[in-house]
Amino acid sequence: MEKMIIRGDKVTLSWVEEKDYETIYHLRYGEKNPEWKKWDAPYYPLENKTFTQYTHEMRGKPSGMEAKITVGQEIIGTVIYYWEHQPSNWLEAGIVVYKPGYWGGGYGSEALSLWISHLFSGMDIPRVGITTWSGNERMMKSAAKQGMKLEGRLRKCRLYNGTYYDSIRMGILREEWEALKGKNEQSRISIH
Repeated sequence: MEKMIIRGDKVTLSWVEEKDYETIYHLRYGEKNPEWKKWDAPYYPLENKTFTQYTHEMRGKPSGMEAKITVGQEIIGTVIYYWEHQPSNWLEAGIVVYKPGYWGGGYGSEALSLWISHLFSGMDIPRVGITTWSGNERMMKSAAKQGMKLEGRLRKCRLYNGTYYDSIRMGILREEWEALKGKNEQSRISIH
């Protein structure tokens, strides 16, 4: 796999390597009820995995689907993409910043912006979308900062802690992204 490094003002994105597996495993599964899971689809239980299971899963992922988010040398989260329907190029992105100390400081927003630029520059796709829930206001604000528009709201279909929330779909088209960000974002991407 080619080496990918995307540098922003606050964060750097680069491919998850085997040497990162233990760190990311502990960020995801190291606590019984991690704070990040209260915001990342909390209506789905976190399926605990052994380190061996996690390693096997990571080795089986197609290259380029997941990148780590770092601040300095510290891994704080990951970004991913997945196909909702690959034959029609329907791609969704995801982001998790595992460490609460980095929430609200623009780290996730910058990582999402860099990731969207990377996806549009490297793939022939018309749109990048995200799916979240109405209880995750930070994610909706971050997506809106990137120019993503509300494309769908399924009302009261996510039950969490006895309260119903909406499922939220947001997205941005390639031409909207290019008009908003221009070529400036592309200059940050370095693939070796």
